[in-house]
Amino acid sequence: MTVDSNIIMGEIAELEFQLQGMHCTACASRVEKSLSRMDGVSEVAVSFPLRTAWAQVETDKVSLQAMKDAIARLGFTATMNQSPYTSLQRERKLMLMRLLPAILLSLPLLAGMVHHMAGLSRLAAMLPSWIADPYVQLTLATVIQLGIGLPFYIGAYHAIKQRSANMDVLVVIGTSAAYLYSHYAVLHSLGGPYYFETSAVVITAVLLGKYLETTASLRSQVQSDGFGSLQSSYATVERAGEKNRIRTEYVRTGDTVWVGDKEMIPVDGTVLQGDALVNESMLTGESRAVHKSPGDCLWAGTTLDSGRLKIRTTSAGHATLLNRIREQVMEGQRSKSTLQGQVDAVAGWFVPMMLGFSAITFLLWGLLLQPGEWSHAMMCAIAVMLAACPCALGLAAPISLVIASGRLAKSGIIVKDAVAIERLAGIDTIVFDKTGTLTEGRPSVSALDACEEGSMSVLRIAAAVEAKSEHPLAVAIREAAMKKGIVIPEAESLTYRPGYGAEGMLQGERIALGNMRLLKEKGSKLGKEAQLSAQLLESSGATVLYSIRGEECIGIIGFSDSIRAEAPRVVEALKKLSVRPVMATGDNIAPAEAIAANAGIVEVRASMLPEHKQRLIEQLRREGAKIAMVGDGWNDAPALAAADVGIAMGSGTEGALGAGHVTLMFSRLQSIPEAIAISRRTLGNIRQNLLFAFTYNVLIIPFAAIGWLAPWMAGTAMALSSVSVVANALLLGRRLHVDSYEAAGCR
Repeated sequence: MTVDSNIIMGEIAELEFQLQGMHCTACASRVEKSLSRMDGVSEVAVSFPLRTAWAQVETDKVSLQAMKDAIARLGFTATMNQSPYTSLQRERKLMLMRLLPAILLSLPLLAGMVHHMAGLSRLAAMLPSWIADPYVQLTLATVIQLGIGLPFYIGAYHAIKQRSANMDVLVVIGTSAAYLYSHYAVLHSLGGPYYFETSAVVITAVLLGKYLETTASLRSQVQSDGFGSLQSSYATVERAGEKNRIRTEYVRTGDTVWVGDKEMIPVDGTVLQGDALVNESMLTGESRAVHKSPGDCLWAGTTLDSGRLKIRTTSAGHATLLNRIREQVMEGQRSKSTLQGQVDAVAGWFVPMMLGFSAITFLLWGLLLQPGEWSHAMMCAIAVMLAACPCALGLAAPISLVIASGRLAKSGIIVKDAVAIERLAGIDTIVFDKTGTLTEGRPSVSALDACEEGSMSVLRIAAAVEAKSEHPLAVAIREAAMKKGIVIPEAESLTYRPGYGAEGMLQGERIALGNMRLLKEKGSKLGKEAQLSAQLLESSGATVLYSIRGEECIGIIGFSDSIRAEAPRVVEALKKLSVRPVMATGDNIAPAEAIAANAGIVEVRASMLPEHKQRLIEQLRREGAKIAMVGDGWNDAPALAAADVGIAMGSGTEGALGAGHVTLMFSRLQSIPEAIAISRRTLGNIRQNLLFAFTYNVLIIPFAAIGWLAPWMAGTAMALSSVSVVANALLLGRRLHVDSYEAAGCR
């Protein structure tokens, strides 16, 4: 999100900054805490892997500059209108500019170590004598410590100023102790040993680790953000008969845009002229090109495989579906899972604890284990300090979650927050709505039985009462009326009652259309023939509604809605994942059971109002089940909110982005087991990362404390531990790409 795309809601704005200078997750926590304390800032989220800070602010209470100044006081630089990828590239370039001279200056210091190592006398004789000169070593080490290592001091200063501790504090204290001791030994001619190589190699190793980590973060950005490359910068617009190539942010709604062969479509719109094949795979997940002709919808980011189209723009720039999806994905990526929050809490006290343990190690060696050997005690204490690695713990979850949310988005699965991924992994029961979820959601009138009057009268009244409803059954009624040439009269006082039907007034008479529940409420009687007809329709899987005038039922309308072709495969895939499928629908038991049987679902709950579905979810949760609810995002809103994970089926491409914890943009049922499989693999990857980070600290810190690790070894291990965690997270992206969909059993 850039400043141009900030969402302004009255005096509320959403702002996003790109941050430079953060070295670990503790830095991100400091920014988050500082901004959240500012008056007028209602919500803050900072992502270390993305190097971004997002905030929701009241514009009349806090200014953009005030927030930038607050971030600057913490030692970081905030910029806007820059993608996370660009920000990470710049950070990596700056890191390389420090790393290369650090390596060159550290090599002579490492060579100098040879003179002090037994068994390497021949090699030492081959080296020039000046390498072992204490003043040469002091000069080289000073450039590295106070020049190249200066940003560590600045970071440590700001951390301590905020009464916090991070990786910079550990690096600065550890390397400064080794450098200052050696500095003192040289100036007072103590004759060694000197530990310049310790401070220099640790700084170099940490820089190398951060460079590799930043490179890995860049790769994770590429894996997670498939939508960034789909945004076209220019569009060919026709205005006043002239065609001009302009930037997409200057395209207006209603503009005519031309797109040629192999070009990327830059706007959302409808086809005015032309026939073409359009590749929508990156947006919809469907590999086959889709034929487009006048009247069809198009979306930015898709590509014209062949042909030429004239398009009327409906959305451009930041308002396109592609950009809205991307913003939803970024919102999910910057959120924190429960597990990540717990790890961040541990990392918050980890550094102070390690500083305390380092002090204890120093005193134990100097006073008890080797009394008076303060040089050895200092080296052991420094090794402990440098071995401690909160960064590996802090990176265990966020990069994996960034990659997973990006992979889900490429499959049309939009996850609103990281907690949803965590909860999806534990789902053991999934409750499906019927209409529009397990069925196509495009019902048609399949039967029309009049009780006393003609069938046209039954359909006319039904169309009048459903004239303004967007419910799929209402649409089917209006389409049937239009096909029969019925002029739909205008009804008054229309009301729509979820779970019952619709009512209104027509020419002074009360009319209604609804299910058996509404029929009984009205006290309308149904003849034996009508009852038999309704039973036969329902037993065949049809949905039945009753057309009512006054207190009299004047006819029955049957609707057929075919089951989605993929539904049986999806249900079978869920069972293989040990997930129990349940259907909950407002339809009667007979049509509900018919659809459920075709899908392979055994448990069916029928004739349920929205509040009944909510109670069902709550009951299943009380029984210990981990529930996902799949519905249309509107009528099922209470149940979606009550479930551990609410999965909203999108309405075409304009999916219900505001409903549920997860949105299936293109209503692909296959996405459900895919999402569960991806979430489980992601959580497994995070646990691997946490296990490695925890095991690393448990094993290496005792070795450092007993003197089995030289400080430079401990510092190098600290730097590489973070790289190892990030590398394992990157392997997740490859695994998800190769086999996550197959793991769901839907191919």
